[in-house]
Parts: sequence; C-alpha cells; structure tokens
Amino acid sequence: MKLLLLGDLVGRPGRQAVTSYLEGAGFDLVIANGENAAGGFGITPKIARSLQKAGVGVITSGNHIWACREIFPVLEDYSAHVLRPANMPAGNPGRGWTMVKAGGLEVLVVNLQGRVFMNSSASCPFREADRIIAARQPDVTVVDFHAEATSEKQAMGFHLDGRATVLAGTHTHVLTADDRLLPGGTLYISDLGMCGCQRGIIGMDPEASMERLLLGRPGRLKVSEADGLMVNGISVEVSSEGRAVGWEVINERL
Repeated sequence: MKLLLLGDLVGRPGRQAVTSYLEGAGFDLVIANGENAAGGFGITPKIARSLQKAGVGVITSGNHIWACREIFPVLEDYSAHVLRPANMPAGNPGRGWTMVKAGGLEVLVVNLQGRVFMNSSASCPFREADRIIAARQPDVTVVDFHAEATSEKQAMGFHLDGRATVLAGTHTHVLTADDRLLPGGTLYISDLGMCGCQRGIIGMDPEASMERLLLGRPGRLKVSEADGLMVNGISVEVSSEGRAVGWEVINERL
C-alpha cells in the first residue's frame, strides 16, 4: 500500500498546493491535516469536499477545528472521514478516529492532540490512544499527533511503538529531519511540516506575524499569498503485513 501523509494545509495556497501535487499521484490513501485550510483557521464543509475530490481520503485536525462552526455536522457524519482530536471533552461533535479500506488493507486513522504548551482541556492523549487501538484490530494504524512539544511527540512515538504503523506529528508547520523506524517497527516523524506559501512565517503573512512578535500587539494573522507554493509530508510504503517498509520525506517546491 502506498500511503501519503501531508502536513497542515494553510489557507488557499495550501489547498492549491495539495490539489496540484495529487494530480496523477496514485496513492492508495492520502491523509492530510486540514485544521488551517480555511483562511488559516478551521475548515468548512465546502473545503473538505474539495480536498476529498482532489484525492484526500481522511482529513485530520487539531486545536483550530472549532474555528468554523459549520463543519460540526460534517464531523458528526462519520462516513465523511473528517476528524477532530479524539481526546477532546465529551459532548463535542464528531470523533477522533476512522476506519478506511485502502490497498486491500483495513486502516485505522487516529487523531490526537497534545497537552504540553497547548493551553487545552484535552484529556490524556496516551490513554486515549490505548483505548482506541485496543478496541480495534486493523491491518494498519496511522496516528496524527497534533502537538507543540517535540518531547511529547517522541514520547507518544515510543508509547505506541509496535502498535502503530506510522506516528506523525503535526501543528508546528515546520518539517523535521528525525524520520526513523523505532525499535518496535513504528515509523516516526516529529512534524510533517505544512502545505502552503513558502514565503511566509509558518504559512502566514510575515508582516502581521512580525508585528505581534516585535511590538507585542495582538492582531489577526492572515495567510501569506506570495508566490511560491510548497508541499510537506511523508510517503510510506506499507507491506501486506501492515509494516512500514520504506518511506520518503516530501519537501516539494511547486
């Protein structure tokens, strides 16, 4: 099975980059983090449908999933395969896992959110991961761990080593160079990076970002619309036994 995981899509440039990259790509399953797809914050039903039409099979998310309330009914439609973090408080719409069939294999996709430096009311992601994985027997398990701290992501990698096929971090929008097979066989990378405008600060307009950092004034960030698109992520070759047997980190300029 040929699997593709894509880092956070940031605004219209991110959507354009992914749509262009997937043309004729031939992956069995594409998983992309879409929590920044709508103007940098959240995702709408229309955007989710357009990404799925372009070839994205499962859309994961993170702390910005609640920014566009119109996505709530889509989260409740489990056949839509749009996820919110599984360890959010009870009563929130949607769920944080889904099962899909790809390349003749049953694939469990799990979406979790970290707690370190995240200012979140999320419950323990480690115990939530245990609960979800123990209740199912898929051929392949892929985890998108949306977290700030690299240490928390690495801890999750070792916690799920041998139980997850791939553990990929998202959220920081910066592609990391620590991709590796852990001792138990789990393919790990701290962050998949982002898809969007390469001439920005994590996909956002540099001027607005620098004003907040240099002057300490609050202000709304906006997506960078400069020329130059990029796609970050990782492609993984998965064996019929559900193990990662090869991979390639993607840092493509379009």
